[in-house]
Amino acid sequence: MTKTNLFRFCTELDVLLIILATLGSIAHGAALPIVILYLGKITDSFIALGSIKNMTTTDTDLDFSSEEIVEFSITYVYIGLCVGAVAFLQVGFWTLTAERQVHNIQLKFFHSILHQDIAWFDTQTSGDLANRFSDDIAQIQKGIGEKLATILQYTTSCIGGLILGFVKSWELALVILSFVGLIIFPAITITTRFTRRLTQRELGGYGKAGSIAEEVLSAIRTVVAFSGEKKESKRYYNHLHHAKRHGIKKDTIQGLFIGIFYFAIYGCYSLSFWYGTRLVLRGDISAGDIFTVFAAVLLGFFSLGNVAPNFTEIATARGAAAVVWKIIDRKSEIDSSSDEGIIPDTMKGQIHFENVHFAYPSRKDIKVLDGLSLQVNVGETVALVGASGNGKSTTARLVQRLYDINNGKIEIDGNDIRELNVSWLRRHIGVVNQEPVLFATTIQENIRYGRIDASNDDIVKAAIEANAHDFISALPDGYDTLVGDRGVKLSGGQRQRVAIARALLRDPEILLLDEATSALDTESESLVQNALDKAKLGRTSIVIAHRLSTIKNADVICVIDKGTIVEKGKHEDLMGISDGIYGELATGKLKERKGRSSLNQEQILKDIGDVVKSVNESDVKVVDKEDEKEKAAKLKKQDEIDVKKYFSIGKIMKLNSPESLYIVIGTIASAVAGAVSPVYAYLFSRIIATFAIQDRDELNEQIAFLCGMFIVLATAALISNVIHTAAFGKSGEELTLRLRHLSFKAMLRQNIAWFDDDRNSIGILTTKLSTETSEVKGITGVRIGFIFQVFCNMGVAIIISLYFGWQLTLAILGFFPLIALTGGIDWKLFSGSNVARKDEQEKAGKLVLESIENIRTVVSLTREKDIYSNFRSILKDPYMRSQRNSIIAGVTFAFAQVVIYFAYASVFRLGGYLVANRLMEFENIFLVFAAIVFGGRGLGRIITVIPDYGKAKISASHIFKLLDRVPPIDSYCTEGSKPDSFTPIVDFKDVYFNYPMRPNVQVLRGLSVTVTPGETLALVGSIGCGKSTMVNLTERLYDPHQGNVYLDRFDVKDLNIQWLRSHIGLVSQEPVLFDRTIAYNIAYGDNSRDVPLTEIIECAKKANIHSFIEKLPLGYDTNVGERGTQLSAGQKQRIAIARALVRNPKLLLLDEATSALDSENEKAVQDALDEAKKGRTCIAIAHRLSTIHDAETIAVIQGGVVAELGTHDELMEIKGQYHSLYTAQELKT
Repeated sequence: MTKTNLFRFCTELDVLLIILATLGSIAHGAALPIVILYLGKITDSFIALGSIKNMTTTDTDLDFSSEEIVEFSITYVYIGLCVGAVAFLQVGFWTLTAERQVHNIQLKFFHSILHQDIAWFDTQTSGDLANRFSDDIAQIQKGIGEKLATILQYTTSCIGGLILGFVKSWELALVILSFVGLIIFPAITITTRFTRRLTQRELGGYGKAGSIAEEVLSAIRTVVAFSGEKKESKRYYNHLHHAKRHGIKKDTIQGLFIGIFYFAIYGCYSLSFWYGTRLVLRGDISAGDIFTVFAAVLLGFFSLGNVAPNFTEIATARGAAAVVWKIIDRKSEIDSSSDEGIIPDTMKGQIHFENVHFAYPSRKDIKVLDGLSLQVNVGETVALVGASGNGKSTTARLVQRLYDINNGKIEIDGNDIRELNVSWLRRHIGVVNQEPVLFATTIQENIRYGRIDASNDDIVKAAIEANAHDFISALPDGYDTLVGDRGVKLSGGQRQRVAIARALLRDPEILLLDEATSALDTESESLVQNALDKAKLGRTSIVIAHRLSTIKNADVICVIDKGTIVEKGKHEDLMGISDGIYGELATGKLKERKGRSSLNQEQILKDIGDVVKSVNESDVKVVDKEDEKEKAAKLKKQDEIDVKKYFSIGKIMKLNSPESLYIVIGTIASAVAGAVSPVYAYLFSRIIATFAIQDRDELNEQIAFLCGMFIVLATAALISNVIHTAAFGKSGEELTLRLRHLSFKAMLRQNIAWFDDDRNSIGILTTKLSTETSEVKGITGVRIGFIFQVFCNMGVAIIISLYFGWQLTLAILGFFPLIALTGGIDWKLFSGSNVARKDEQEKAGKLVLESIENIRTVVSLTREKDIYSNFRSILKDPYMRSQRNSIIAGVTFAFAQVVIYFAYASVFRLGGYLVANRLMEFENIFLVFAAIVFGGRGLGRIITVIPDYGKAKISASHIFKLLDRVPPIDSYCTEGSKPDSFTPIVDFKDVYFNYPMRPNVQVLRGLSVTVTPGETLALVGSIGCGKSTMVNLTERLYDPHQGNVYLDRFDVKDLNIQWLRSHIGLVSQEPVLFDRTIAYNIAYGDNSRDVPLTEIIECAKKANIHSFIEKLPLGYDTNVGERGTQLSAGQKQRIAIARALVRNPKLLLLDEATSALDSENEKAVQDALDEAKKGRTCIAIAHRLSTIHDAETIAVIQGGVVAELGTHDELMEIKGQYHSLYTAQELKT
């Protein structure tokens, strides 16, 4: 039961609110049968008044009956006031407790996610979990708030109406009830079951689509580089199509149920009137009693009709809750929030692995560690070396207890780490990974994540030690600079230095350095390595390295092969082993060193400072700090402007035009369905009038005719409801799919500068995809069909009512402005707070997504509590506003109910006067009352969707703004030259460039350089000097502000963008892989065709990855995990190299293409790249100068210009910056 119990997270106050709200709902529902009881009595009074009017010419009896009607009217006023009070309890308190519980659920859901073990995340996708937070919890809120209130109210009305009917005439009520039992209840049972199943499948489809969107948008630069926009758009569409099919089926089944329901109602009326007439003729019931029974049954049926659709919402909420509760209830085997475990007074840092066996839970058939034993003494530095994928990084993860081992034992200071408190353990460990993760906040806050209580001085000190202070200080906002999603606005080296500063700030007893300096240039590496060497003093350190020069001074070097240590000792000892693996690694890659050229550190810092002051590379954009209230006001104003500029119903209908036939059919069916109720009112009033007929034969004849008409009406209701719900359901689901797909395509179309804007962060974009398209449903689909139905209902009702009683009709219509006023208050209330709340919910969704994506960094830093606290603070303001709005919503709803009852009182008072003065027939009072009041209730339901309309307008304007935006660099543009042949010459001519989001910071300052055909241009320089910017301009991710970039004789701006990129192959420093198979990721290099497996294998062999893939159980069909987490960094990079080779490009762009490879593999891959470069023009960025030693041209970039240019020998002769960089790496001259 707890798996789907919607009220698991109630507090004591919530229980009180639920009790009061339940009482209010029940009382509100019970009020309607009481009203019907008085309706029966007032009917007797009107019949009596009509009979007296026809039989007498005196006014005495007329006055008596009129006074009785006045008394009943006053009673209605009192009932209205009581109903207003209970209606406030119903809406205000149900909404309030729903907001409170959902807030609690959001907190528990996020808390549970933050404290799951990493093995669980290996089998989840961040996009799917983020969708659970945004979509599923919203479904739960509906099920524990307004929908449940509606069910309680109308269930009570149904029960109360049936009880009243049985009391007045059990025979007639029993006839009606038996008919209900045969048709309605089986329909409810079957519909609820099918709807729940289809809803779960629909949500599952949208969840998978959301995961794809998150993955693709996170890897947008990779998608653009390999022209994968169409492929990803199709992949996204396929999952949307799956969800759409289930949505259409769900709407059709609901329409069928609604049609059957109304057929049963009107068919039942036909039977009931026919049988009731016989009871009247027998003298068992009076005319007033039969009206009471009919009205009570009417109330019961219509209440049941209002309940039925809400049961679907409850079923949907229970389905969503089952998933959310499962996540909340999941007990992690490694729980960092647990207080259990040993907490020693101090940690010394002695680490002991004893016969450790381990396989990742997501790949249990692949053993990573196979009996590994390792001893790391206190204060000792142990280096782990070996080929990629042999278990080095796994060893570091096990020290942090990110996973539990399968067999063996790991001890720290003699304690089994499984017996230690998890949080305490991780707080004493500092980690710097090869691919450091930064959070979308300031540089200062990213460093502070190392130790939350650190002062600003501590942060600056750590940055200085990590050689990060100079480049940070040179930024316009310094330490307050925002780094963007995953730190994308910093270069790889800058991210790594910030991560090192974060680890040093932690002052840990154990240091885990996994290729901590792999992304640094030679100058920075020398300084940072010295800082790390100092930091390791007195600490236990495990260092993972591919560059053996960084670990030659380690106390112990362990060579890991196939999950076990095969060699162990100091550098000199291992070099002395004949045919040893370590010796092969060293001699196969490291050249003999001659002398050591020490660099002047002060000069290096000065050079770096000079370069960084130009703030280079794709670093940081300046973000103005704005007061939050001013920002919210600007957002609201901008939304108002966007609504006026971009929103129109016509645009939505145009998008829905392929379903025009469905819309026309649905509109006609809605009109028929809307006309059913006024026609029913007419037939009902005529039946009331028949009881004044004294001739039995004429009475039976009239009743038979009217009962036949009810059967016709029932058939019309069945057909029209099925058709309009199915037709509008089809059109609505197609429009939702189209909007989601077009929005996603439009996002993929945008230029990279658009993604650099914080307003277009990945979390915000994925949230918009799921929420904004759903909100547009507020004015489309089944909802628009309902609106058509209500307006047709009111139109026909007003026409009939004006014809049969214009005075009374106008009096009733006079109350409509008051009803509209309550709707206006609702609209103002919800639309006014919608912008600010939406912005804050997007912030919360962004934080959830970012935390899930970077969960390994979060747990390593033990920052779960801090992130959770930040999450609470983001939700605080919208939570407070929602509670206030709940009370206001209750007041406006109560006012609307009071107005309706005052309208009842006025109708009967005026009606009595009109009948008494022979200005109106008594039966027409019931016709006008039934037609207008039932139509008014439908109008009241429309008013309740006004807030949805406000949300839909804003969301639609955002969507159309996105769809209308044509980026300056348009990936979908078909214009531009497509030369049949070209010579791969790349020529930069006097190029000036700054990133669009930081226009005041110049990156390139008149740079000119040429790459001749078939030659390699190597770009060398300090981190942030403009190297990657040149690669970005070559791919035309950005355009220069001045100067030109030419390919052959063509300006790249004049070339077709897809044609240009199809001739370029890219291997980045931090390659991005998709959560698909290895074969898929390699084939992604050429998305213009289906790449055969033989070609994939050939490219894998060239990249030296084939032998590894072949050993996997599933081979090339092995899934690499989200962002390639199931592979080591070196394996990912080799797959990325294979991906680039599939493309067979004329131009190769290599951005540290071998930086993540171990010594054993680097030479083989470098040979493959050298082979691949033959006949191709190549631009290579390198920090390891050994990889570009043989380049035809080497350009040293400094200050956004080419400072030195020539071959290796030429640059060494002039003894400039290149000479300093080269000798600093101690390579053979």
